[in-house]
Amino acid sequence: MRQKIVAGNWKMHKNAEETEDLLNDLIDKLPNDVEAHIIVAPTFVNLASAVDHLEFTNIGVAAQNMHQAESGAFTGEISADMLKSIGVGIVILGHSERRAYFHETDALLAEKVNTALKHDMQVIFCFGEELKDRQSGNHFNIVENQLRDGLFHLEAKDWENIVLAYEPVWAIGTGETATPEQAQEMHKFIRETITAKYSATLAEEVSILYGGSVKPDNAKEIFSKPDVDGGLIGGAALKASDFAAIVASI
Repeated sequence: MRQKIVAGNWKMHKNAEETEDLLNDLIDKLPNDVEAHIIVAPTFVNLASAVDHLEFTNIGVAAQNMHQAESGAFTGEISADMLKSIGVGIVILGHSERRAYFHETDALLAEKVNTALKHDMQVIFCFGEELKDRQSGNHFNIVENQLRDGLFHLEAKDWENIVLAYEPVWAIGTGETATPEQAQEMHKFIRETITAKYSATLAEEVSILYGGSVKPDNAKEIFSKPDVDGGLIGGAALKASDFAAIVASI
């Protein structure tokens, strides 16, 4: 069932003490009456403590990545089973930084999605165009190809555990933000693309988050668009008051 979601991706920020401090601030500041699923994604080394810390709250915990293999000689990697064993049932896959800096392809991400779903994990699947794609007018093709190659091998029933996060890469960490109209245009296109592959019913049930420099001063307008179901928040998720204001905007 389609739901509102606000997820905070902490990236490579916050040591153990800072993580605990931020979690405490979030518990104090986040509104209790918001009708949205709230998620935070600390670093791997702080996931277990975050799960324990948030046990009796309405805040979920996600991993920022995971390996596609069940186990093996993959130094430094983390498996789905390891995440599930500490109570983490949500994973972010395909973030633009993973694609750009670690050369993750759609084929690889399709494998990761399969592994996550095999372990009954919820996947927040990220995708989106770069500035050159937007400037050349190729942005719709890029997004369609990423969806097709990363997710369209799935059966319709598998989409119960898929959340989409559209990231205009040119609007991440640059101070630039797609206008609410641009966000709505792409989110509408995404639903139409899913409809063409599966059905209008499935397309209407999928939550699609916007992931491009959402801040307290623009969140309400972005979230008000009919096909925007929330946000994947980066920098603003690292300050409790900002993240709480964004959550309240939903």
